[in-house]
Amino acid sequence: MLQIRCKNNNVTKSFPEGTSLLDVYQEFADDIKLPYPVVSAKVNNASQGLKFRLYQNRDVEFLDARAGSGHRVYVRSLCFLLYKATQDLFPGSKLFIEHAISRGFYCNFKKRTSEPLTEEDVANIKKRMQEIVGLDMPFRRNEATIEEAVRVFSERGFSDKVKLLETSGQLYSDYYTLGDTPDYYYGPLVPSASYLKVWDLQSYEDGMLLRVPDWNDPSKVAEYVDMPKTYSMFAEKTRWDIIMRLSNAGDVNKAILKGHASDLIQVSEALQEKKIVQIAEEIERRFHREEKPVRLVLITGPSSSGKTTFCKRLSIQLQACGLRPISVSTDDYFVNRLDTPKLPNGDYDFDNIETVDYRMLEDHLIRLMKGERVEVPEYNFVTGMREWNGKKLKLSNDTVLIIEGIHALNPQLTKSIDDSAKFKIYISALTSISLDDHNWIPTQDNRLLRRIIRDYNKGAFTARETIAQWKNVCEAEDKWIFPYQETADVMFNSALNIEFAVLRTHAEIILASVPRNCPEYAEAHRLMKFIHLFLPISDKEIPPTSIMREFVGGSSFKYVR
Repeated sequence: MLQIRCKNNNVTKSFPEGTSLLDVYQEFADDIKLPYPVVSAKVNNASQGLKFRLYQNRDVEFLDARAGSGHRVYVRSLCFLLYKATQDLFPGSKLFIEHAISRGFYCNFKKRTSEPLTEEDVANIKKRMQEIVGLDMPFRRNEATIEEAVRVFSERGFSDKVKLLETSGQLYSDYYTLGDTPDYYYGPLVPSASYLKVWDLQSYEDGMLLRVPDWNDPSKVAEYVDMPKTYSMFAEKTRWDIIMRLSNAGDVNKAILKGHASDLIQVSEALQEKKIVQIAEEIERRFHREEKPVRLVLITGPSSSGKTTFCKRLSIQLQACGLRPISVSTDDYFVNRLDTPKLPNGDYDFDNIETVDYRMLEDHLIRLMKGERVEVPEYNFVTGMREWNGKKLKLSNDTVLIIEGIHALNPQLTKSIDDSAKFKIYISALTSISLDDHNWIPTQDNRLLRRIIRDYNKGAFTARETIAQWKNVCEAEDKWIFPYQETADVMFNSALNIEFAVLRTHAEIILASVPRNCPEYAEAHRLMKFIHLFLPISDKEIPPTSIMREFVGGSSFKYVR
């Protein structure tokens, strides 16, 4: 008999070998007080589906869709449900689940007949999904050799999955079936379709939006948010991916095997520089207009999006346009640490806008734009005090002010300054490349890997500590950054197609340092499994001015903090 400890209630019970997690949950269910239905579990801190069978003593924690891994299990299963419905109604069609947007997932759909997707088509697909849920069709996991899995997907024309599996370096792989429809997912699914009661499907741009449960209350669908500018940025990146023939991880791996890594890096960097030049030229154009010229450039973005390097590269291009950029850091306007707002648990809330003395900052900006000489503060992060060291600024006729910070687009920061004088930039690592047609790469994963590597290299935090902080970071971004991204004049995507191949080289040893006996191991294990789907390459071809250098080291820019 096995000894299984349920971490939800800290009770241990005996079970026969081969017992499924679903059977274990049914034994513990009366004592587990979760407000929402259980969808997955962690076994010794590694995510598993509820059909997973136990053959050794284990610690088990059951999860609902509020937990990160539970939410991912639910969403992955929804994607398979959607794909199954499209194949039942439109055999031979192609579904591309491309990226998260508007609190759902954008899906591009191509009929075999090349006819456009209609509102009626979307309604019929939704109806078929509901029918499959009503039938409680089971999701079945199949373990096969790579050769067998490749054969299964080759017969169905899934070149994206074939390339991914062929370059994975693995001997065996799991794939799933829903009815007679096979698909590949790199994580577990729910046991059956009846678990998927909360979702919606609607027309969106030229495709569909798969709407998913709210993170905080999975009994309801997440509230829709219109994001036309973000969609346009994704669409632009997707077009470039197609031109470069890099739509998924298999494409990247094949290109690396053919010796094209250096070319891909150079083209990707050139495309980013071209975009930065275009932004600088637009700022110059608005700076020189006769009425209401732009004098203030506001730049924001979430953690590890590459804001600092972007600002430096933009400053260089502005100088090439004949302007003289001066940067003012919002960090220097932090209130003294003792005056910093606190979270309910008593920790300092460094992401709160009240952490910044925005009233003083705005007063200084207004005076600078009037031509006054202004003494600006410098924040001492060691003492937690704002200091006045005689640093003074004065704008000349060719000066443009650059403000970078997480609150830069918050209207509270510059509410008394006319919007016509501002040029607002939102930057993020919006990953457009996918693992395959049905497995997108969350943009948060890109940024989290960057942050783990940077924190570790700087000696600031271990991988375990960075992962532990990440949930709070994301919650702060939801509150203080994302609500203002659609107000930007321009968006910049700092993600590179070749990036994960480079990050793997740095991330493997760092992620491996996370102990198995801590909660953060689950995320480290997931990221390790994900990053191994990319072939590793050296960062030696990454130029010293690249945004990537902000995270892997070797930048030619000097970072004060």
